Formats: sequence, C-alpha cells, structure tokens
Amino acid sequence: MYLIQRSKATSLGFGLCLITLLGCDAQAPASSSADLTPQERQIWPQIDSAIARDEHQEAAIVQWLEQMTLEQKVGQMIQAELKQVTPEDVKQYHLGSILNGGGSFPNNDKLATIDDWLATADAFYHASMDTSGGGLAIPVMWGTDAVHGHNNVVGATLFPHNIGLGATHNPQLIRQIGAATAREVAVTGIDWVFAPTVATVRDDRWGRTYEGYSETPALIKQYAEQMTIGLQGSAHSSQLLDETRVVATAKHFIGDGGTLGGIDRGNNLSPEQELFDLHGQGYVSALSAGVQRVMASFNSWQGEKLHGSQYLLTEVLKNRMGFDGFVVGDWNGHAFVPGCSTKSCPQAINAGLDMFMAPDADWKELYHNTIQQVRAGDIPLQRIDDAVSRILRVKLRAGLFDKGAPSTRAVAGREEILGSPEHRAIARQAVRESLVLLKNKNALLPLDPKLNVLVAGDGADHIGKQSGGWTLSWQGTGNANSDFPGATSIFDGIESAVEAAGGSATLSPDARYEQRPDVAIVVFGEDPYAEGQGDVQTLEYQPDGHTDLALLKRLKAAGIPVISVFLSGRPLWVNKELNASDAFVAAWLPGSEGAGVADVLFRQADGQIHYDFVGKLTFSWPNQPHHTTLNDDDKTYQPLFAQDYGLSVKDQDTLTDNLAEVIDGAAESPTDQARSLFVSRALPPWQLLIGDTEYGQVPVNGNTVTIPQVETLTITAINKEVQEDARQVLWSGRSLGEVLLQGQANGHDLTDMLQKNGALSLELRIDSEPTDKVHVRMDCGSQCTGSLEIRETLLQLKPKQWLPFSIDLRCFAQAGADFTHITKPLVLTTRGELSLSFANVKLEPGLADRANYQCGGNTNSGIAAY
Repeated sequence: MYLIQRSKATSLGFGLCLITLLGCDAQAPASSSADLTPQERQIWPQIDSAIARDEHQEAAIVQWLEQMTLEQKVGQMIQAELKQVTPEDVKQYHLGSILNGGGSFPNNDKLATIDDWLATADAFYHASMDTSGGGLAIPVMWGTDAVHGHNNVVGATLFPHNIGLGATHNPQLIRQIGAATAREVAVTGIDWVFAPTVATVRDDRWGRTYEGYSETPALIKQYAEQMTIGLQGSAHSSQLLDETRVVATAKHFIGDGGTLGGIDRGNNLSPEQELFDLHGQGYVSALSAGVQRVMASFNSWQGEKLHGSQYLLTEVLKNRMGFDGFVVGDWNGHAFVPGCSTKSCPQAINAGLDMFMAPDADWKELYHNTIQQVRAGDIPLQRIDDAVSRILRVKLRAGLFDKGAPSTRAVAGREEILGSPEHRAIARQAVRESLVLLKNKNALLPLDPKLNVLVAGDGADHIGKQSGGWTLSWQGTGNANSDFPGATSIFDGIESAVEAAGGSATLSPDARYEQRPDVAIVVFGEDPYAEGQGDVQTLEYQPDGHTDLALLKRLKAAGIPVISVFLSGRPLWVNKELNASDAFVAAWLPGSEGAGVADVLFRQADGQIHYDFVGKLTFSWPNQPHHTTLNDDDKTYQPLFAQDYGLSVKDQDTLTDNLAEVIDGAAESPTDQARSLFVSRALPPWQLLIGDTEYGQVPVNGNTVTIPQVETLTITAINKEVQEDARQVLWSGRSLGEVLLQGQANGHDLTDMLQKNGALSLELRIDSEPTDKVHVRMDCGSQCTGSLEIRETLLQLKPKQWLPFSIDLRCFAQAGADFTHITKPLVLTTRGELSLSFANVKLEPGLADRANYQCGGNTNSGIAAY
C-alpha cells in the first residue's frame, strides 16, 4: 500500500506527496503518526482499503501529470452541472466531471428516455476524449444523486429511503439494493453516484433525517459497507467497478447529522472523540470496503466549515485514515468558506478539496481564478498535483480509460433492466420489511382481504408523496402518478389484494362513502421535501389545523375500525393520531413499490399470515414534540417507542387510546418568537400558489410553474443564499395575476402577532419595476380581506438588490383583515408587468414601528442593501 506523507516543509500542511508518484524521499516516515499525541492516534485509525494500489496505474498517473498543463489539471478539478455546461466546454476547459442536480435532465426534459441519457453521456465523453488542439484524452465522469434508486430517471425502481431501510435491519438486502441501483444507473451511461449517505442523525428536526439509516452508528457502519460493495462490487471479485457497477461516494464528511438544533448546514459542536465515535463509523466501513470518493459536508465542526477544514479533510481523512481516492465538494459548498465565493476559493483546495462541485454558470470564473491563484503562489502546485493524481487514480480504477463510450458498455441502453421485475421485487421486499407496526388494538391486523375496504387520505394514491424528496425533482414535488410507469401506489396494492380475494376497495381521499365500509385504511403524512427545506421547528405533526386528525376522528366516531399508514421522513409526535387509530403503521417513504404495504396489511385468502411485520425502529419515537434529540444513549431516555420497537401481528398490543395529547411546558415557544411562513419552501400549514382571475389557482409544486393557457404569471425557484431558497415571480401583464400563501379554509388565529406590534417581513428584490398598481393582501375568507397598494413603496427600493421589506400588521387590520381567522397571510397581485423575488417570509413581533410600510402609506426610508 502506498501511504501519503505529510510534508514538514510547510506549516500549512499543503505539502502532500505520493511517495512513488512525485519523487518524495523514500526513506521518510510512511506517515505523520510520530507527530501525533497518543490521544490523536487513538481517535482516527488507519483504514486498510479493500482496493490496493496498482503500480501500473501509479506509473500512468506520473506520466499523465508530466504531460498535463496547469489549465488541464485545474479543469480536472471542476465538476459543472448539466444545465450550465456543454460538450464543447468539456473539451475547451478539460473538465474532469459533470453532474445532473435534482430536477436536471438531458434536453431539460423530465421525460427524457434512456436513449436521451445515453446520447448526452456520449456527447460529453467524446468531447473529453477529443485530442484536437492539444487536448488530452482523459474521460469525463458523470455524477448523479441516485440516493434511493436511479431517482432522476422516469421508470426507474425507487427503493425506500434510508430511514426505512434502517428499519429492515437487513444488511444483505442493502447490498442487493446497491447492486440493483448500480445496474439501472449503468443503463443510462452514468458512472458515479452520490451515495451512500452515512450520517448519524441526532436531531430529528433535520430536513435530511430520512437520508440516515439510524440515530446510532452501529447499523450505519454495517450498511455503509454493504451499500458501497453493492454499488461498486466487491473488491475481491471480478465485478469490482465493472460495466454493471458505479463509483460510490460516502457523504457528507463529517458530522452533518449532529448539527446544533438539527439545522441543515449548521454547526456540529461534538468533541473530537465523539465526532469519530458517533459520526465517523460509516466512513470507517465505507473506506474499508473501498469507497473511492468522499463528499465534503456543508456543515461546520466547532465553527469551521468542512469545505475549508485542512485538519479534517487532509490530516484526518487522507493522512490518518489513509483515504487515497478524492474529495469532492457539495453543491457550491466551497462558497460558504470564509473569504470564498462561488467564483474563488483557494482555501478549499488548500484544505484538501480535490474537486469543486460548481453548478452555477460562473464555474468558468472559478476555473480561471484557480489558475491565477496557482501562478500567484496562493495554491501550491504540489497540492494541485495531489488532487489531480487522486482524480486520475479513481478514473483508472473505474476503468474509464478502457470502457469506451457510455453507449457501448455492457448494459447501456438495456431498457429491460430499468425498473425490471427483479429490481422491483427487491424494492417490494424492502417495503415489507421496513414497515413498523406501532399499534394493533384488538389484533386488527392482518385484515381479511374479503372485506369492504375504504382507502382514504391524500397519500393513498400518490406515488410522488410515498416516494418523498430526491424523486425526479430535487424536492420530490411536481410529480404525478403518470411520471412513474411500472410503479404502484399504496392503493394499487390494496385494491389488487382485496379484489383478488373477492373483497372490494374504494378510494376516497376525504373518507366520504355511500356504502358503509367494514374497515378504513387512511394513508397520510409529510409532503415531499429535501435538505434544508425539510428542517422543522417541532416534531408535532400538523401543529396547526390537524386536517388528517379530523378525518381519523370522523371515521372513528362512526364506529369504523381505522388503520393509519403514516408516511414520513422522521419520527413525529402523533399521539392524537395514534389515539384516533386502531392500528398504526410507520411506513416511512416506501418509494415506487407501494404494493408492498398491502402484502403486510392483509392475510392470505385462506386466513394464513402472508407476511408479518418485521420492521424495528432505528430512531426513537418522541413522547413530546420537543423530544427532538431523543437518542438511546441519552441519560434521560424516555421515548414513546424506543429503538428496536416494532410489533409482530402475533404480539399483544398494550398501547391504549389515552396517550397524552397535551404538550408540556418544555415545548412552548417563546412569546416573542417570529413565526416563519416561507423558508426555502412554504412551511406547514401554508401552501404556495399562483393564480389568475380567470383560470384559477395552481399549486407551486415544482421549481418552475406557469399558469396554463394564458401564462399570466411564472414562478421559479432561484438561489439566494443556498439552493432554491428563494422564488422569482414574473407577471406578464396579460391579466390580474397573484402569488399567495394559503392556509386552511377555516383560517388561523394570528391575533397574537397583531397584539405584539408585529409586521409581515420578507426579503425582497425588485428585478423589474411594476408598470401598474401592486396590491398586497391578507385574506380572512371569501368576503374578508385587508388590501394595501404598495407600488410607490416598491419603487423606492434599490433595484436588483436583496433588501429587507416589512409591512405593519395594523395596516392590514385597518384595511379590513380579521386576524382571528387569516386564510391567506400573503397575497401579491398586479395587472401590470413586474418581476420580483422573495425569500424568508415571516410574521415578526416588535417590528411594526420600524416597518417599511406603515399605516397611511408612510414609508420608512431606512432601507439598506444586504
């Protein structure tokens, strides 16, 4: 094994050299362990990768480095996004990689075919191999977010998200899922996936909780190894990185699941030993299994951004743990390092980042700036050579120099593999084994399939909802059942099982019925989300309104037995829903094979058990909404359901219908706390819509939505601070258009914000001036509204700059809004042309007297750009 030596010639620790590669002193110590304290040596062990160094490959790397110009080397270190790069760019800038982010497809077509994916992959490959004009033939890599199957491709098999896979406690199944995913990715000519996620989730408010297998590291360590082997193939077999496998990525290094408050991209304050013990175990097993890439994390550790942490990326990961693949950044993650931007970040390269993930159009500026920084001495050339050596090593190990064009590889274009019966059978097994039975009063389950079954809830026949985030689009929104050919909704499975046995199944999302059913199955839960857009402040399910609870109570009051099938990306406080249910199943986010739920809910026609419940919790279930960091190693561990809880249908259920429904004082929010309405997405119970006076309203459930027919208004997700955290709205001037946040029909009591001198506040950018009057409203029913005209106020704002903007809530009240039942806390309308962008909408107490818009039309001139 070739070890990496830390150079003592530089106090910054940049002087990395490969002993045989760059001519370092062969007599030098093989590692820097002599410089470490006993405690440091103990924390981070050297990991022996299952993939050993190959002398012929190392010699080839030396030859490549000798031939490459600085421009060619830096090009290898940049990964551009499909929407912002062309094959000609790959050739001209010598790019090492491209990626398709969530919601990005060949030809920008969500329904792109396998041939479309392959044609695009071929175009980029051939561009990278074009040697005209002095180019070098170094094959480009394509990375994709295949995190629960090949989830960006229509027709692919979608497996349960990781939180559900954790509940299966079946490492061998994880390996099968990895191998199936790899085959489906290979069909489209892609060779790199950003998986597995090996985060240890410590606060369930985190929007990526469902990407974690468990809240404790033991299972994660097992799964990280098996998923890596499944994706890449065993290092001890001929399948290793062959044409049916892909290169895996362990992510996100390190501590992303342990940020303070469960805030995505937040700060992990763990002591170093805890960082390794809790958050490092997945890397130990993934590196041992031979994972070739590690993705740097967005989060900080003890205040330092991981993308800029030389200690963790270089000292720990590369030197002490011996990782000899390469470190890739996350989506513009380098830009969050102090002193950096999307266009420039020598700090990240010097810290040990080997490849920038640079998805914006300004990746070319990043390329040129990096070249200049090397020439100026801000980045040592030795650090560039180390990074490129690592990238070339992975490409050689992956066989990219030998496999040829993507369309010529063994399984490329084989449509029968994508969503194949074999793969769907694996996914269906995973669904069955992931279901956790939390309640089964009077042994209601399994059901007789010959019954008259009512199937209710908005998740019953909604494949997009049951699949969650990272499904076709980044957030998993904007999808219809027709987008999932070959998939089954949960209702599809129930209907098939019941009708085959001579029973009947009726779909009624609102649980209305003409013929009284024998039993009701209600499928409900969280709507799709991803990353920080899924961060929540409380674990209470539907804290304002309880729409689903009302449906459950109505059925129970009618004397109909109720089985709840709960879709969620995390454990949530559902005591009220549990009390209103006779049986309750945590189904997590099962993916495309919803029929697997029916396999367990119903017995066979002859009365025998078909499949029993075997799923066991890997996350503690909260007893109160504020039990957000409830983990089994806590000294005050008092969950409602502990880890490893999960009933069999043969178990006696002792759970009552009298669980506490009152939130204790520890969960109460401070009285002066702002109430967020929109943070990257509309927060429950609010929904974002756009509308036209003639054609009605359209929910905003994709990254670009336009009112059909007339195109009065278009709304697009844009980046302000992070990916898609803001919306840009364009009014065409064709008719009266509106963008609005809407709640429940019976309204919401917001009088507390009015009484606390509150204001409606948001961050606003005027992209083009309004040509007609602009109104902002708060509605309180069909005939109840408070409307203000704000065009003159908007004209006072500096254009094309993000500014804080606020409106005194008393103005809405004086204009007629009844704050005891607000149905729409924000409505923006105009008949003219206008383009504006907004982010971070909230009701903020104590801001009224400093608001930009105050009653009587007076404005506060104290507006400064950020």
